[in-house]
Amino acid sequence: MNILLIEPFFTGSHKQWAEGYKNHSQHNIEIICLKGIYWKWRMHGGAITLSKKFNNYVKKNGKPDLILVTDMLNLPVFTSFSDVSEVPIVSFFHENQITYPWSTQDRDKEKNRDHHYGFINYTTALRSDLIMFNSKFHKNIFIKELKKFLKQFPDHNDLYNVDEIEDKSIVSYLGLDLKKFDAYKNNSQNKIPIILWNHRWEYDKNPDDFFNCLKKLKKEKIKFKLIILGEEFQTEMQVFTEARDYFFDEIIHMGYCESFSEYAAFLNKADIIPVTTNQEFFGVSVIEAIYCDVYPLLPNRLTYPELFDNKKNPENFYLNSSELFIKLKEYIKNKHKKSLKKYSKEYDWSSIAKNYDSLMNKIIK
Repeated sequence: MNILLIEPFFTGSHKQWAEGYKNHSQHNIEIICLKGIYWKWRMHGGAITLSKKFNNYVKKNGKPDLILVTDMLNLPVFTSFSDVSEVPIVSFFHENQITYPWSTQDRDKEKNRDHHYGFINYTTALRSDLIMFNSKFHKNIFIKELKKFLKQFPDHNDLYNVDEIEDKSIVSYLGLDLKKFDAYKNNSQNKIPIILWNHRWEYDKNPDDFFNCLKKLKKEKIKFKLIILGEEFQTEMQVFTEARDYFFDEIIHMGYCESFSEYAAFLNKADIIPVTTNQEFFGVSVIEAIYCDVYPLLPNRLTYPELFDNKKNPENFYLNSSELFIKLKEYIKNKHKKSLKKYSKEYDWSSIAKNYDSLMNKIIK
């Protein structure tokens, strides 16, 4: 089968996902894309540029058997400039702009920003023949909030469209290239436990609760070391700037990793990852850490109960910051805890690509 994958924002997890599926699929997958910058402009104008790329592709190769797009594409605009007749279109939702929280770093200074981007997600879902969500949590919250989103408009809300979208929505977890971490496995034991942060340095990952918890440890003179990974921005969040000084004696590394080998080595060196994020549609960084046998402490919300079975592993989940501190403290005193690596293995491309391929075959039939 010939699949054309269209990605307006070809960077980060979007790029990794597109290339990962292309490399592990049994189908022939070609990618047409735009550079992953200016995300708002990509959602508005990317569809027109990509339609030209699509039409050129069709002239050379003929129509693909299936088109796979992501949530960053304005699909109705794209199809209005492209000959996609009789070609099934599947959309994969990495995230959505209806439930994505407002950022203090957003150029839209007001929290009640315009609704253009959420509406693009809505119409893209409506135009798709099938919508793949990267978690049950993501699918459920999108459907729930979409009804509220449409109700705010003055008339002709067409709420029945939400049911149509739900009927053609499924959960298809994100594929990850986890086996590449195997080469960096580290069997040595740390005398002092190493705590890990390997998320974006942004407000929705809730670094305040993370560092506040560590401050309590330090005040009680509990020894630990710290690895803080992530991309530094020109305007750094104050909480990270303060952490550089406050945890100077604990920090092993703080900042961006210049290579995958460096990143993988740090993950394999760490002992525990206390996750405090307030927003997550899947959780790539956490799954990567758990695959490297880093012991997780997870909030009992978002995707985590679904991905790591909170009923079978209650000791890995906490309800509030007080319980997080207690469980982190307990781990440091006795760090011989069971591994959750078997759960993370389920999201390796060796399994996920087969699921995707089977799904694409059913759509064509």
